[in-house]
Amino acid sequence: MWATPAMIEIDDAMFVAPDKGSRMKKEMLINALQPEESRIAIIEDGVLEELYVERTSQGNLVGNIYKGRVVNIEPSIQAVFVDFGVGRNGFLHVSDVEHQYFKHLVAEQEPGGNGSQSESGGRGRRVNERSARNKPPIQDIFQRGSEVLVQVIKEGIGTKGPTLSTYISIPGRYLVLMPGLQRVGVSRKIADDNARRKIRQVLRDINPPEGLGFIVRTAGVDRTKQELQRDLHYLLRLWKTIVRRIKRQSSPVDIYEESDMITRTIRDIYTSDITSVWIDEPQAHERAKEFMRVVMPKHADCVRRYEDKEPIFHKYHIEDEIDRIQNRHLPLQGGGSIVIDQTEALVAIDVNSGSFRVEDDAEETAYQVNLKAAEEIARQVRLRDLGGVIVNDFIDMREDRHRRAVERKLRACVQRDRARSKVLRISPFGIIEMTRQRIRPSLRRSVYEDCPCCQGVGQVKTAESMGIDVMRTLMTRASHPDVRRVDIEVHQRVADYLINYKRRKMTELEEGYDVKVNVQVGMNVTPEHLTVRCFNDIGSEVGETSAEHSNSRR
Repeated sequence: MWATPAMIEIDDAMFVAPDKGSRMKKEMLINALQPEESRIAIIEDGVLEELYVERTSQGNLVGNIYKGRVVNIEPSIQAVFVDFGVGRNGFLHVSDVEHQYFKHLVAEQEPGGNGSQSESGGRGRRVNERSARNKPPIQDIFQRGSEVLVQVIKEGIGTKGPTLSTYISIPGRYLVLMPGLQRVGVSRKIADDNARRKIRQVLRDINPPEGLGFIVRTAGVDRTKQELQRDLHYLLRLWKTIVRRIKRQSSPVDIYEESDMITRTIRDIYTSDITSVWIDEPQAHERAKEFMRVVMPKHADCVRRYEDKEPIFHKYHIEDEIDRIQNRHLPLQGGGSIVIDQTEALVAIDVNSGSFRVEDDAEETAYQVNLKAAEEIARQVRLRDLGGVIVNDFIDMREDRHRRAVERKLRACVQRDRARSKVLRISPFGIIEMTRQRIRPSLRRSVYEDCPCCQGVGQVKTAESMGIDVMRTLMTRASHPDVRRVDIEVHQRVADYLINYKRRKMTELEEGYDVKVNVQVGMNVTPEHLTVRCFNDIGSEVGETSAEHSNSRR
């Protein structure tokens, strides 16, 4: 696997000038002293606004390019599963299949034959309307064993494998090379018509090669012809190297890999309004410094080495903030609170007024709490890296102007988020639904694991409930004609309940079925642990009844 500093992607917001009227102090803190983990925090006036955590044991695949092989085809969901050499098969949907893979199947239907106008933009993976309309079923496009060049666009979450796309994008400093685009375009974020016309003229002057697509990033605004041409030549050289490797290597194999987390985050997050980048690890500091010298030499002095004895996150009170963002219940400044519950594919956020009051005016109280909650919700969604469908239950408001104001506040607060989000109108019940792009597992799933006692539900059976279950199990096992002894192993609390409250029932069971029941206390077992072993009159375990049984949720 390989990557060079020149391969670094520069985010679209890279050279955005800071607001001259703003005095907000913005810093980036990088904690890399632990070799197993890197943590990056963005703070504004001492408040944690963004947090990124990556473990070396988990790795990061998003943006990597692989040469894979189709191992399974699922026509019912119009998708294939691709082995791309990482141990887990990736998911490739027909909507992410680039035109070149099926152009021979639709050539006869399309005027012009080869469909040379297929296009895609950014990571939106768009194809032109004619290609999308005529896209054949995925079982006609691929067969088992077919080789395919894919890029990871979303990390695997839970039992789901990574999401793949055949729309390849290779970023440069001002341009993005997209081999399947087959044309030159300008980023939609560049809204100024004069700037767009100027960029198009520069592109015509540098004469990009036919057959490859390029998108001009927002960082390319006001760049000279020489700068864009230099970036173009670099991307062409990189693409030729990738093509040679594709031809030389057998699938599955990695073709291009993203840089380390620190380099990626500085590349994607750093803007000119960040006054300093503090790094507490010497080697990481040198890598970041060298990267800034290569891509942003004017900002290289912003990267500084943190050498104090006090840990950097403790000095800036980030550790306490990290602990708080994992809490289910979060108080709002001045009163009120929000409660966040996360499931596999949905997040529910409830807003409570608590003790917050505004002059005994219920409407104004609800309005002010909702405004504060909207700002905190957007912040918590970023910090926890929540994704999928998010349902926000705000306090009911009667006045329409207040409802619209809360909508605008939430939309304005999520605009700073790098992940794509969509916020709907508030419903008559005070609910605002939104979606947020999910690229990698949330911070909670990266740092925590499900409790082995409750399997993540947060509750276990009471000793009484387990005692009743044990008695039912004893009756079932004791009724077997060959069983003469039943040994059960349970948690200490369950054993105490059985001895104190179920002794007479167990005695009656022993007499009625002519069996001996032994209750044993398990060491270091969960509250729902139950193991049953049955023996006959010569001490041999009895067939099916000798298996271990557990009431844990699995």
